[in-house]
Amino acid sequence: METILAILGALVIVSAGAGLKIDREYERGVIFRLGRLKGIKGPGMYWIIPVIDQKAQVDIRTKTVDIAPQEAVTADSVTIKVNAVLFYRIIDPNKAINRVENYQMAVYQAAMTTLRNVVGQNILDDILQQRDKINFTVQEIVDEITEPWGIEIERVEIKDVEIPLAMQRAMAKEAEAVRERRARLIKASAEEEASVKLAEAAERIMASPAALELRRLQMLTEIGAENNTTTLVMMPSDLITLAKQWNENLGQKEPEKNHLYERDDQA
Repeated sequence: METILAILGALVIVSAGAGLKIDREYERGVIFRLGRLKGIKGPGMYWIIPVIDQKAQVDIRTKTVDIAPQEAVTADSVTIKVNAVLFYRIIDPNKAINRVENYQMAVYQAAMTTLRNVVGQNILDDILQQRDKINFTVQEIVDEITEPWGIEIERVEIKDVEIPLAMQRAMAKEAEAVRERRARLIKASAEEEASVKLAEAAERIMASPAALELRRLQMLTEIGAENNTTTLVMMPSDLITLAKQWNENLGQKEPEKNHLYERDDQA
């Protein structure tokens, strides 16, 4: 009798020890009693009824899903390959276990399909220049799909976009043409501004002959600083002014002579 009691006591102790469970801070235990959901336990130490209760352990830390390169056709008919990374975590272990068979594979498949669909709805320029918009759209769609599974999508990031070589060369030529156009516009704007400044400077110099002489002397200084053998012939500015006035006087006398000749012919 004592032997039987000792055996039963040992079985009770072993069973009690087998029912003790310990979950870490980032772990939760989904408990099933005779196949029906009993509740969620953890973190820390707790006890379940051996044999009768069954436990499914869930890690609630953020998980990373590396989406393999997906070949897709953009809205402007360009075939590209896109790969991305997705971050998610379980917010309801009960739904993650009971609503979907394999939540990890389900999240991966949903993200892969959504990425292809979103890429196909955008043109290549938007995919390259507005990655944040693409990331946010994929995140919203996948989060809506996984919400019934008790899973939250924290972030989606496009890692790389592979473009065909022919398209890369075409884009390089386009970028070069844009840069050349910008350079020509800047040069034309600078020339226009310089012409305005030169016109203002010419008006000021015309108003002050002394300023012209100073500018001429400055030009001589600049030429002499280059150590060249250029020969310059200097002419006084007064001589140029006199020649200009003489030319104007000749222009005024020509009409008078013609008028006199006409009178003689009429006489």
